[in-house]
Amino acid sequence: MGESRATGSGSRRRIPDDPGLAAAAARSPGGSVAEIDPAFADDPNGYVPGEAIRGAWVVGPDGLLTGEYRENPRHGPPQDDFAKLVEDDAWFGWLGDDPAGAIRESVTECFEDQAPGAVLTWMKILEPPRCATTGRPAPDDEQYLIPTRAGVSVWFAAQIAAPDRDRATVCGIFTWVAIHLDAPADRRDRIWLDLDADLDWAEQQLPPRMYGLDAEAADAGPGKGDASGEDEDGAEGAPST
Repeated sequence: MGESRATGSGSRRRIPDDPGLAAAAARSPGGSVAEIDPAFADDPNGYVPGEAIRGAWVVGPDGLLTGEYRENPRHGPPQDDFAKLVEDDAWFGWLGDDPAGAIRESVTECFEDQAPGAVLTWMKILEPPRCATTGRPAPDDEQYLIPTRAGVSVWFAAQIAAPDRDRATVCGIFTWVAIHLDAPADRRDRIWLDLDADLDWAEQQLPPRMYGLDAEAADAGPGKGDASGEDEDGAEGAPST
């Protein structure tokens, strides 16, 4: 069970003889207690996707169950949700025609490096991303900038399934930075996976991560960058599942 706001259509049901349910109701007077479907949620005390909630028991102002149960019309297998990625109309042209797909694929590769065969059953972006972009004036019109560096950090939740491992739901920050966007042959990219971080911290790391990659590229010399995508270092801080 989880504490939640009741949504969906309501009906009267017999109140189960469940001390845990009664205790949860007592902690949520005037609210509701969600019924979580274990088929779609790995840890009721961790991140629970909205689709994993079967419904919610309505709680009276006295902290007692009223007998009203509101079913969740969205109950079912969780689905990808990248709506918040584009909520603020940020520029993601540097990630190609399908930024959501590029980010999902890269996150999958991070976990696959730790657990061969790992796949994401679903992935959700939980808040609008934090972005950073630098550029230089266009030679023919200084009112316009030519992008030279870009970075994005997203807070996500995802369910990971891998052979011979327990299914797990994780939350974390995924960061991707790229430099030399104005010189595709010299472009370098790097990604980070920080599971014990928050978006404010990740946003502060974007400039030093971009300029740090710049410094490494300068030390490597021309022609030694990884123009195809991920650096050899790959994901940093990626956990095993």
